[in-house]
Amino acid sequence: MSLVELIAQADERGLAASGLACLDRCVPLLGAEDDEALRPLWGSLAAGGPEWGECLAQARAALPAGQPDDDADEASGLARRMLAAVPSTPSSPELREWADACSVGALQIHRMLDTMEDGEGSVRSRREGRTDGMSPLVAAELRRQVKILELLAGRGAGGLRQALDVSTEGRRILRAVVSRRARGRV
Repeated sequence: MSLVELIAQADERGLAASGLACLDRCVPLLGAEDDEALRPLWGSLAAGGPEWGECLAQARAALPAGQPDDDADEASGLARRMLAAVPSTPSSPELREWADACSVGALQIHRMLDTMEDGEGSVRSRREGRTDGMSPLVAAELRRQVKILELLAGRGAGGLRQALDVSTEGRRILRAVVSRRARGRV
């Protein structure tokens, strides 16, 4: 099943976790010293969404300030827009749109940061299942997004811990890519 189909079939918790996981993997681009800045949102989601708005405010306060469109680095600006767009409740009508946008945004970010060419396909075609010529970093991000949605579809709240583990692994990889890229600029 394609990523687009998985998102279309996801319930509210799956959508919230999918979007949150995409954002969580992009935390290294937000200049956060603490990789756990979004942990309160994961906890709120595990509890069924109570205090989501409070946890969102805490997470935004824990991440360095910056305007989504003012970043010199396009990938960081995209990550900031993902954070700015988080719905105030994990059950709002905007949730599906946000989760879908986060999926596209995370794939775009991985494409921007990958040192290898991603072939001719667009991010949209990648999400629909056309994966010929994908670069390794984009392919890995696509696999993580699919795996998270499958974990949540099969296990509901029980899959959140495993989804967080998959996301944490992706964050470590992206942190290494960002660090390698920064060393190359010096």
